[in-house]
Amino acid sequence: MFSHQKDAHDSVKQLHVTKPHSLLMCQNMDAVSFVQLFAQALGILCKLFHSTWKGLQRLIDKVQEPVAAVVIMACNRADYLERTIKSVLKYQSSVALKYPLFVSQDGADPSVRSKALSYDQLAYMQHLDNEPVKTERPGELIAYYKIARHYKWALDELFYKNNFSRVIILEDDMEIAPDFFDYFEAAAALLDNDKSIMAVSSWNDNGQKQFVHDPYTLYRSDFFPGLGWMLSKSIWDELSPKWPKAYPLWLKENHKGRQFIRPEVAKGFGVGWEGYRFNFMCLEKRLPVKETLKMGSSFGQFFKQYLEPIKLNDVRVDWKSIDLSFLREDKYPRHFADMVKNAKPVYGADVVLKAYNIDGDVRIQYRDQADFERIARQFGIFEEWKVISLPSCIYFLFFILKIGTTCLIYGALH
Repeated sequence: MFSHQKDAHDSVKQLHVTKPHSLLMCQNMDAVSFVQLFAQALGILCKLFHSTWKGLQRLIDKVQEPVAAVVIMACNRADYLERTIKSVLKYQSSVALKYPLFVSQDGADPSVRSKALSYDQLAYMQHLDNEPVKTERPGELIAYYKIARHYKWALDELFYKNNFSRVIILEDDMEIAPDFFDYFEAAAALLDNDKSIMAVSSWNDNGQKQFVHDPYTLYRSDFFPGLGWMLSKSIWDELSPKWPKAYPLWLKENHKGRQFIRPEVAKGFGVGWEGYRFNFMCLEKRLPVKETLKMGSSFGQFFKQYLEPIKLNDVRVDWKSIDLSFLREDKYPRHFADMVKNAKPVYGADVVLKAYNIDGDVRIQYRDQADFERIARQFGIFEEWKVISLPSCIYFLFFILKIGTTCLIYGALH
């Protein structure tokens, strides 16, 4: 029995013992005394109810449905895995009931298995796949197929065997921001209720520190950012039966017009770019592995220019206090259209100079892929026109950068 319950119980017991003929006494006492006795009894009952309710609430909290399972996808990099686990546990420990943590290892690397099993705060899963891989295109890495198999197996395990309603996928080379879990909890309702949203991501491809400003700002995107992302069971019910043999661009090409939520300032950051990140870069460029490996120092330059400057959010945003309804399908087009309409248009070869010399938000228009890439080079952002013929982070052929508090809105001419 809780201490408050015991005190209340003793008080009730004492009242009962000292007033054995309470009904008779009530008939003989004056109105004031009766009210005082009634108030005393009511106070005791309220105290008993309050303490009992607190106990029940604690029990309810213990059995609450998790917001999402969090799975770290690992293979053979124990050092990176340890760094990722420590980063996640730093912020997950206080919300562990909402976000149960898993490590899913592909293969049998003993150092990875040992590292994962050394943490009591997580559950370990192991995917052992000895089936030979047959690549479909010359020069493809077998790793693409292994990664696809691992993802499908792990997500099937979490959604179907463990019955989670949502899963957040991290790679084994990531660190997360202080508001990572609050962000995903706030976005979970959007993911569940807005069927035009396919997933929620923690990443911004154009999130270099010189192009982001506001950790509170979120956008819808037609482009799948990946890198720390959450999907729901209903989406996985659709994807699992037709999951591709090779990962990852299939998801970027098969979202069926649905969109993604992404932050202005990244909530997750990849620190081990020579691993999965490098493989994905090869795939996105559609280059054979041997040719990509020849890039050598040029990839190092690419990393230093575009990836290393990505800013990981360092502000603990209280997402529970922020209304995210503007991101709904029925509201966001108007919200975004107002941003575009209120921005001042600039044209010509010297758009960078013009943009930096205009007060307020700026709209920079591009004619086609070549024009977009020319402007992107001037600003120093990703100039890759992705395989799906869209620039990163785009929304209806528009995307946004920030220079301080000024929005640079890139839009296609129609």
